[in-house]
Amino acid sequence: MKKIMVVVGCRPDCIKMMPLVKELRSRHGIKTILLSTGQHRQMLDQVFEVFDEKPDYDLAIMKQGQTLFDITTNILSNVKQVLEKVSPDIVLVHGDTSTAFVTALACFYLQIPVGHVEAGLRTYNIYSPFPEEFNRQGIGLIAKYNFAPTKLAKQNLIREGKDASSIYVTGNTVIDAMAYTVKDSYAHPELDWVGNDKLIFITAHRRENLGEPMHNMFRAIRRVLNEHPDCKAIYPIHMNPIVRKAADEELGHCDRIHLIEPVEVFDCHNFESRAYLILTDSGGIQEEAPSYGVPVLVMRDTTERPEGVEAGTLKLVGTSEEVIYKEFSRLLDDKKEYEAMSNACNPYGDGKACKRIADILEGKYCSEWE
Repeated sequence: MKKIMVVVGCRPDCIKMMPLVKELRSRHGIKTILLSTGQHRQMLDQVFEVFDEKPDYDLAIMKQGQTLFDITTNILSNVKQVLEKVSPDIVLVHGDTSTAFVTALACFYLQIPVGHVEAGLRTYNIYSPFPEEFNRQGIGLIAKYNFAPTKLAKQNLIREGKDASSIYVTGNTVIDAMAYTVKDSYAHPELDWVGNDKLIFITAHRRENLGEPMHNMFRAIRRVLNEHPDCKAIYPIHMNPIVRKAADEELGHCDRIHLIEPVEVFDCHNFESRAYLILTDSGGIQEEAPSYGVPVLVMRDTTERPEGVEAGTLKLVGTSEEVIYKEFSRLLDDKKEYEAMSNACNPYGDGKACKRIADILEGKYCSEWE
């Protein structure tokens, strides 16, 4: 029986890996071991609860005020012990987190094959997003299996000299995850507050946006909301105290926005599906929202998901207050512009990515996602 270890550490990668864990557990020829580094402790537990999963190993590394140095050294020393004990045939990591990179590095030192889920995303600027772009490029040097979500991601890997036979276009597992989370019967007090107004859903937490860029973003949002009484915004604030301070200073006195505590993945996906428009600096939401036909303004200078920009589901607006104000206002005031984004085709998947990955790991033939 093939032993496959799945490693998660943060909420976004956990959301995207849980449907894969479910799929792997359904395969009789695979023994699935789930390891959590606990890089984001509280947010991670929420996801496990939604998917009714519990880690076989929990490193619980999170500590107050942890730095990238802390995260890296703690994971590297602790994951080594588990890898040596379990001796998996393959270790699966996801995306671009420090958990994924450091686990892949440990596997390299121990010569354990690595499968990289969501491989091939690139901005080619190792400081944007930071440290994610470096992390995913580093994992790409190590991975034996590259599960690319799109053809563009595959082409990135081929250009970098990866063996084409190691790259599989599967679609993105986040589309699979939404089958578990989005429900027509969903209800929430915040949605009651929004009522018949247009729901604007906001997420903002990127490390490279901390400081003045984040203040710019929030000021632009406040200005637009004050000018559009038919809109209400919900912003689940990240745990980072710097983010919370900026949000309180710029948005705390705006009665058209509710600043709420971080929500579970179940709530997040259902808020997204009911939103009129999303403003975010997150990566995952750029893939999720097109499934609902919800336009996304990406408050970053770069994106590793250009397929969405090309398809018209996303628009990159950076962190300039005036640019965000202009583009946010345009989508609220110009129905034609809004419908062009809302009706654009989702380029990220069909909900069968996990089945494709499991088939490949079992050695079965698997056709690529088109």
